[in-house]
Amino acid sequence: MTDRTFSKRMRILGVASAVTALLAGCAVSPVAGPSGQYATPIGNAPVTANPTPYSAALYCLSDYARRYNLPSPRIAIGRISDYTGSVSSDGGRQITQGASLMAYSALAKAGARMVERYDTSISELELRYANNKLIGEDGASAGANPDSNTYRRILAGQVPGSDFYIVGGVTEVNYNIRSAGVDIGQGEVDSARPGSALLQGKIFVMNVAIDLRLVQTTSMEVVDVISYQKQIIGREISAGVFDFLDGNVFDISAGSGGMEPVQLAVRSLIERGTLEMMANLYGAPGPQVCLDAAHDPLGSVGPTGGYYPAYANTDTNNGQTRADPNRWHSGRDGDVRRSSRY
Repeated sequence: MTDRTFSKRMRILGVASAVTALLAGCAVSPVAGPSGQYATPIGNAPVTANPTPYSAALYCLSDYARRYNLPSPRIAIGRISDYTGSVSSDGGRQITQGASLMAYSALAKAGARMVERYDTSISELELRYANNKLIGEDGASAGANPDSNTYRRILAGQVPGSDFYIVGGVTEVNYNIRSAGVDIGQGEVDSARPGSALLQGKIFVMNVAIDLRLVQTTSMEVVDVISYQKQIIGREISAGVFDFLDGNVFDISAGSGGMEPVQLAVRSLIERGTLEMMANLYGAPGPQVCLDAAHDPLGSVGPTGGYYPAYANTDTNNGQTRADPNRWHSGRDGDVRRSSRY
């Protein structure tokens, strides 16, 4: 080995060691810093709304119902389970187990009146406490005088019932409905100059499906049934070069890949099914209701769901800014930065 080659390799080794030490120092420190943390988490993306292509139609439907004073029946959500049984390679479920929660959000966007039936544990517990006179009204305590009237009363008929409820499940997940790919490789014939290059491209399609039903609570009659499927596409592109150059080995590769989110596809299915059911309950003829010139921009429904205003101030409260990704973010909202105390 010549002195020149040895010096060149030592320089490369030194640069690699310096870069490794620099990256290690930036990633983690064995001593907690002034903030009390060993490392600062990367990433600063703000919280954003999570709409689907059907979200705009849902809160447009809510505007339509409010504009014409169309009453919404009380609707409850039952179990919308994953019936596919698909499991990922790491042992977790492949399909979201939160489809019922997505249905709540979809109904809120449509302006539906909802009653809780999915998780009633807190209400049932407080009902038992109130039945035993353990809960005081307005923070008052009845412990000193058990005969006082400060405890919460249970009134007959105080819990409103549901008119309809939605149940169903994710019933299909089909992998690799169609796939295609191409591999292009190149290599040197001369053994004195070994080297190769490779280009790969892949694309595949899968789908998920749901089946929902709307049931009348009092009669248990199934009054509406929805079955939808959605296809999902994924792609992957990669390229690489492998070569020996002056006794040094170079292996360089790069790639790009992406897959349409499976769980977002489930949310889209839930929102489309809920949209069709609520359009039927409101008697809406179709998407043309969104073209009405009397569309009211103010209200308590938007891309993030719906809410009951605490006060009669829907024109000035935070309802119209919930989907703004910059709101309340300490690094993006100047009002928050000015009021910070840390």
